[in-house]
Amino acid sequence: MKTRAAVLNASPVERPYAETRPLSIEEIVLDPPGPGEVLVKVKAASLCHSDLSVINGDRPRPMPMVLGHEAAGIVEETGPGVDDLEPGDHVVMVFVPSCGHCLPCAEGRPALCEPGNAANGAGTLISGARRLHRSGGDVNHHIGVSAFADHAVLSRRSLIRIGREFPLDKAALFGCAVLTGVGAVINTADVKAGQSVAVVGLGGVGLSALLGAVAAGASRIVAVDLAEDKLAFASELGATDTVNASEPGCADEVREITGGGVDHAFEMAGSVKAFELAYKITRRGGSTVTAGLANPAHTIALPPVSLVAEERTVRGSYVGSAIPMRDLPRYMALYAQGRLPVDRLMTSTGTLDGINEAFDMLADGRTVRHVMTL
Repeated sequence: MKTRAAVLNASPVERPYAETRPLSIEEIVLDPPGPGEVLVKVKAASLCHSDLSVINGDRPRPMPMVLGHEAAGIVEETGPGVDDLEPGDHVVMVFVPSCGHCLPCAEGRPALCEPGNAANGAGTLISGARRLHRSGGDVNHHIGVSAFADHAVLSRRSLIRIGREFPLDKAALFGCAVLTGVGAVINTADVKAGQSVAVVGLGGVGLSALLGAVAAGASRIVAVDLAEDKLAFASELGATDTVNASEPGCADEVREITGGGVDHAFEMAGSVKAFELAYKITRRGGSTVTAGLANPAHTIALPPVSLVAEERTVRGSYVGSAIPMRDLPRYMALYAQGRLPVDRLMTSTGTLDGINEAFDMLADGRTVRHVMTL
């Protein structure tokens, strides 16, 4: 079949994207689903910094590629061997397919699936197949999803079935921002009620982490960012304190208002400076968690003596250390109860035709989550 998709033909691309047009809207060929695969009508897809990092070159990927990974849709066709989904089912897309057989999967850590991550880096589905084509050759898949299109073929292992009553525009947010941000708080850091938390970087993932900290019962939640409007928004979502990262004494201020630093600091900006700040505002014996995807060439320097003498913990968190089949329904239940209002992160909407302008908005920090309806 033919489908309309946003294709990235080269990377990096300079801004403004409204002028350089990195994503071209093209009609491409989409194969029917193969064994263990599913054809999905994409209904909603939101823009994430992980997409932006492919456009600006921070995350090198094979070109050309159909971007998009935070999305939800409706099953239209199932391939051979898929017997637990049927046409009409509503699904959320997850950007790390889990094989179920490698060591990380066997240990209950599907976000670290080895075949899934290898396929994502190669631009294929977990089977090794490419189902996207145009004249001149194949088009690569973006981390097993490629949701900036009217239709997508995905591995069954990249899909979580949800109730048909759940709004799909809101469901899209759960596939990346919510799994990653809330999961970093609940799974990776295991934040307990009454503990203190700081979130550095208030994009979609950072604000999801903030909402997760509220849901977990954190007693002190410090929001840190460079933008005053995001700090004000964080206060509305439950932050007890806000600090502008541009202030020279930012770290000292956080340590003062929290009595020596927070129990858990989360770096969600994907930058070395943000990580260094998060480490500085973590108390003795506390944990610093990073879920921001920085440029692979960037490095950090840590004083080993503080790790030892202060018994610090530094942890990475990928996809919120999530088990999507377990966690996504739980987070959706919290949303339904009014305890995880992630719909407030949906700050702008649009269509596929305005995608380049929308990425300018995201890069400028003028939107938290821009959701396209398809």
